Amino acid sequence: MQRRRVPAVVIGSGAAGLACALALAETGTPCLVISKTPAAAGGSSLLSQGGIAAALGVDDSPTRHGDDTVRAGAGLADVRRVAGLVRDGVDAMTDLLAAGFPADRGAGGELALGREGAHSTARIVHAGGDRTGEALVATLLENVARTPSIEVMAGTVAVDLVVAYGRVAGVLTHNENDGWLLLESAAVVLATGGTGALWAVTTNPAEATGDGVALAARAGATLGDLEFMQFHPTALDAGMAGGTRAPLLTEALRGAGARLVDGKGVAFMADEHSLGDLAPRDQVARAIWRRRAAGERVGLDLGPVLATAGAGAFPTAVAACRAAGLDPFAAPVPVTPAAHYHMGGVVADAAGRTTVAGLWACGEAANTGVHGANRLASNSLLEALVWARRVAADIAAVALPLRVPRAAVPPIAGTDGIAEAVRETMARYVGIVRDGAGLATAAGVLDDLSAGRRASTTAGNVRRWSDARNMVLAARLITLAALRRAESRGAHYRQDFPSQRREWARSQVLISEDLDRRRGVDEGVCSHPW
Repeated sequence: MQRRRVPAVVIGSGAAGLACALALAETGTPCLVISKTPAAAGGSSLLSQGGIAAALGVDDSPTRHGDDTVRAGAGLADVRRVAGLVRDGVDAMTDLLAAGFPADRGAGGELALGREGAHSTARIVHAGGDRTGEALVATLLENVARTPSIEVMAGTVAVDLVVAYGRVAGVLTHNENDGWLLLESAAVVLATGGTGALWAVTTNPAEATGDGVALAARAGATLGDLEFMQFHPTALDAGMAGGTRAPLLTEALRGAGARLVDGKGVAFMADEHSLGDLAPRDQVARAIWRRRAAGERVGLDLGPVLATAGAGAFPTAVAACRAAGLDPFAAPVPVTPAAHYHMGGVVADAAGRTTVAGLWACGEAANTGVHGANRLASNSLLEALVWARRVAADIAAVALPLRVPRAAVPPIAGTDGIAEAVRETMARYVGIVRDGAGLATAAGVLDDLSAGRRASTTAGNVRRWSDARNMVLAARLITLAALRRAESRGAHYRQDFPSQRREWARSQVLISEDLDRRRGVDEGVCSHPW
């Protein structure tokens, strides 16, 4: 095994990882960014269409943005953390614009701010219409390429965190070309993205296999709010096979006038919520789920938007429809809810520190408390930018001792059918609507998958094995969290506990050992209060 010592390692090359690397460079800390994708950039950030929420409008304020965020969080958003997010988010966006981010603007040069669900005003910054994520990652990559202290290593799997003497001391990695490499570092940042690939229908890319949750869990870190997976209401229903990313039809379409319609072409969201088509995502997703469960087709009528703005306003959405053989100008296009964003993750404080020394987390992999039980639309990229800067500042301010033990290559196990079984189980039992019996069934299936991996020694299968290994562990933890939370709140809905319960007006945390104990399952009593 090769060994290499680096000052800081960032795992993940989406918006959070790249922004953290740039912020580390500003502090004078060289870093190595590793990504398991073949290209330098990876993750869900590239696919983000909606935009970045920030209080930049003349009639807006951080306080107003914060109120909307807390309201959407269904009683679990940390008010102080939210206040910091919306305050520092203004500075982060101002700096991003100065760094060359090509935000959409009006004829007079003013920012063209959009509105999305549960926002009280237009505050969403877009670039290229619905190509915001692509533009953001491109801007960050351009700046990374001009920064000598940042090295990006693509095609490299983070297999395990190395923990020595009570703290993280590095990362065990594997690259198909170069084999096993131990990166010795006293500062490791998890920016690995989300868990969407654990479900059969998702808007996430294939690499969103819960790596951050699994890596942190094996290292002994505390995890929070894992039961809260946000299902985006409007993924294009184009008959995707399980494990294939479903094209997202951004919420900004509904913000611009698109309407959800039933099989008869009748708009229905006005009867579901006072905000109609711009209701919180969890409620829109459940409204669609109920109709689809009854065998009814649900469509998104893009006609009002395209007639006014034209195809150029939402090029990604129009291209996705046409690629599926659909004409969004002629008729509503079929939509389905899809696993989209994980509010839970590795518990991280206001500086991004996890409960294990030497380990930080930012972006979707982190559970910072700002999203609560239901993320406010377009707050995700803002959180990634804000916490990336905070993590970098904290690393630069902390004295970092480093003692690295010997590391061994873990035994590689077979993976045939495991990823498919995880996706099928999560989609069937841990989806938009859940119940105790189904969750208990899922827990048993996932336990069997964890125990039943077959032995293999083929080095070329390391990424596939690592992904499957992480998927099973992350799925088991998410399912346990959902089984313990005996209520419905935000994105977590239990048919057997359809209401919120006062005793559950709190975040829930787990550690990996809880999988063995399974204590408090019936009433959600957790032995590790946050």
